[in-house]
Amino acid sequence: MTAITTGTSAQTGTPVVASGMHSAKAVTEDRTTLGKDAFLGLLVTQMRYQDPSSPMDSSQMMAQTAQMSTVEQLTEMTTTTRESFALQMRLSASSLIGREVTWTEGTGEAAVTKTGTVDAASFSAAVPTVRVGTTEVALDAVSMVRPVGAPATSTD
Repeated sequence: MTAITTGTSAQTGTPVVASGMHSAKAVTEDRTTLGKDAFLGLLVTQMRYQDPSSPMDSSQMMAQTAQMSTVEQLTEMTTTTRESFALQMRLSASSLIGREVTWTEGTGEAAVTKTGTVDAASFSAAVPTVRVGTTEVALDAVSMVRPVGAPATSTD
């Protein structure tokens, strides 16, 4: 278990410590950021161990509560944005079915530009893929889209 110093006692100057707050879930998450549960745990611990003769300033407590609320809302907004972006990528991949796409395989001098008609879209990977014949092409590798049978245009 790791001890986390949350502040000092107002009167004695001794550290106020919260320990034993790790769960199995916390071990697998990124430890470099402070989540809303850990933030709330630290606030409760700070209140529990405060000096009764010199309690925490109410404006300071309100500021910490507001910070907790802000962190929670930002976390929720990040999750919503991530889900929205994933849905947008899936819709984009789906809209390519029946269209002709161009993509590049390989890098450097071994790079080969290929063109084909999209048969299907797959959402099993982090980045959706489209199937052209037997080839799976990542959505972010597609460099051009055009209707089937449209003349190829040169960008030179």
